[in-house]
Amino acid sequence: METIKIDGPYNFDLVLDRLSLDPLHQVDAENRSVFVPLMIGNEPMVAQVKAIGSTKAPEFVITGIEESFQDKAAERLGEIFQWNTPLETIHQHFQNTDLKGIFDQHYGTPIVLDFDPYSCLQKCIIHQQLNLSFAHTLTERFVKTFGFEKDGVWFYPLPETVAELQVEDLRELQFSGRKAEYVIGIAKEIASGILNFEELKNKSDQEVFDQLIKLRGVGPWTVQNFLMFGFGRQNLFPMADIGIQNALKKQYQLEAKPTLQEMESFSKGWDPYLSYASLYLWRSIE
Repeated sequence: METIKIDGPYNFDLVLDRLSLDPLHQVDAENRSVFVPLMIGNEPMVAQVKAIGSTKAPEFVITGIEESFQDKAAERLGEIFQWNTPLETIHQHFQNTDLKGIFDQHYGTPIVLDFDPYSCLQKCIIHQQLNLSFAHTLTERFVKTFGFEKDGVWFYPLPETVAELQVEDLRELQFSGRKAEYVIGIAKEIASGILNFEELKNKSDQEVFDQLIKLRGVGPWTVQNFLMFGFGRQNLFPMADIGIQNALKKQYQLEAKPTLQEMESFSKGWDPYLSYASLYLWRSIE
């Protein structure tokens, strides 16, 4: 067992609320905890993260990790839950903007990463051009058919496993032919070592964009979402995202979805925390 204290604000209850939208996540809101699948080296393990503090004085207990892996697990969990991000600084940045109301409403909500970059990229591909409900259903089928379970928690299928699949294997789950090709193709890039997330993590947003955009099935929306929820980059604003468009329509009481020019105008002054503007806009309609 390990106890982690961080600077507030940090609203773990709102974190759990957002994580619970994904049926693959093992969230226990009543006990303020979530079970997190981790790959430390090549070893799968499940960490329970439980909040015992408050939004102003956040504190967490981590259990389920063998002592020899605790330091690496704590480091990875810190990345996933963005425990070192100065949320008060970000909150204050938005106090003189049009988003003040939703930042007050969702005070202390961090960007929480997907549990590993590979699953984040695959999930982005699967979710493309689907409504959220079916996107979650399709992802759940994918994981539960080809992934594996440990201590009641599901792990995404390994790249080596997906690289060996045929398009027909995913078509049986209701993947489109092209989406199946994209998912398998990306797995092959990772399994062969061509795509290395540890190397990618140290590159700039533009360098990551330039490398990922070359992959079949990866467009700007996918890269922007990956940068946010795979690597925790703080200044992304995916203007093609329907959720953000709907949230802006609600925020500014527009008759129609905003144009790109309107979105650029609205977002002036949100830099360098555009990712947090995106997150809080999503939260405002979830």
